[in-house]
Order: sequence, then C-alpha cells, then structure tokens
Amino acid sequence: MHKIVLAGALALGQIATGYAARADQSDQITFDVELKGIKAGELLINGKIEGNGYGANGTLQTTGLLGFIRKVRFDATANGYITGQRFTPTRYVEQADTPDRDRVSTMVYNRGTPISVSQEPPRKPRSTDLDPTQQHGTVDPLTALYSVLRSVPADEACNRSEQIFDGSRRSQVKLNAPQKQGKNVICTGEYRRLSGFSKSDMSKKSVFPFTLTYSPTAKGRLEVSQIATDTIYGEGRLIRR
Repeated sequence: MHKIVLAGALALGQIATGYAARADQSDQITFDVELKGIKAGELLINGKIEGNGYGANGTLQTTGLLGFIRKVRFDATANGYITGQRFTPTRYVEQADTPDRDRVSTMVYNRGTPISVSQEPPRKPRSTDLDPTQQHGTVDPLTALYSVLRSVPADEACNRSEQIFDGSRRSQVKLNAPQKQGKNVICTGEYRRLSGFSKSDMSKKSVFPFTLTYSPTAKGRLEVSQIATDTIYGEGRLIRR
C-alpha cells in the first residue's frame, strides 16, 4: 500500500491562513463490498489530517469468487488542504489493474483546478472527455471517498456534498436528511453522473440512491458503518469491518 504523502499538502495548507486549523485525526477504514449478499470485494482507506493538510491512500479490489473470475484492483493516493469543511486536492495518482487496462493516471491541481491530467501508457482521447481546466472546485475520487467515510463530529453527519472529476468525467455525491435511529444516525444520499459519460452509461443508470449509516465511536465521534445502494449489478452493500 502506498504511503501517505503529506509534505506538499502541509506546505500548500499555508494558503488557508485565516482559518483555524482542524484537530488532527487519523482514519483506518476497511469495508467489505457485497453484491446481492455475496462478498465481492474490499475497500481500504488510510487517511490523515494534520493542521490544514490531508493525505490518503486507498485500495479497491475484487475478492472471493468474483476475484477469481475477474481480477480488478485500483490503488490511489491523494493529498491536499482543507479550508473549513472543504477538501481541495493538490495531487491524485491512481493505478488501475484490470483485464481491460493497466494504467497509471495522475492529476495535478492549482488552487482547486485540475491543470494536468496524464495517463501512462497514454490512452486515446474520447469525444466525451471533459476539459480538466473547466472542472474548478471538483475533487478526485479518493478525496471524495475519504471526506465521506472518515469519522466526524455528530454535527457534521450527513453534511456532505462533493463534485468529483476522475480525469474525464464529472459526477456528484450528496448526503442529506439525517435521522436518529437509536445510537445511530441514518442519512439518505445519491451518486449522480453529470457529464462526460457515454450515452450508453447514462441510459443504463445515471442516479444511484443510497442509504448511509453512522455509528458512534469510542471517542465520541461518528463513523460510517454501512452503505446500502442499488447498482447496475443489483443490490450492493459496504459493511465496515
């Protein structure tokens, strides 16, 4: 697993002068991924916030029978800075290892705008690809995951909306409507494809509603314990170990 890279993030965090530094925190996040009640993969994220800088690394991979039939693995690192509750990435690197591709993708940001997107080996551009320089204010996929799945104070539960740019496509994840259920907090949410997707992808499904459950931690915070959603492959769940 990649090491968290914080040096650049902490330096750029000085841009956020005038904002009080957040309390430092570290998160070790592991989820089992189920499809139709069968374990299909796992998601692991290590994240850290120090002052106004953050760094994260993550792995998503198939396991079990599905992993035997179709091996898929994504490894990623991201770092950046935080102002208030807003995450702003400065660099994102993703390595994809799938039956269809083996590629390293890199995005570099300048004050919230992706100014460089590269792939090695290079891929042929698609007509649907978005202009990275027009995606100001978006975050990379790993930053979006870490911002949603990290532990939070109770008053921040379900208070999250992120626009995501993966290098060619733009989407959105949004949480809302917190409701108490015993010691837990439940919120509804949705993942929505916005632009840069093919007509085929948009016609299959463009909005993916989900339900997210927060559970209390020993430190008096809340952490995501489960996510239930519909996917194009059927009912899916992420269950925290």
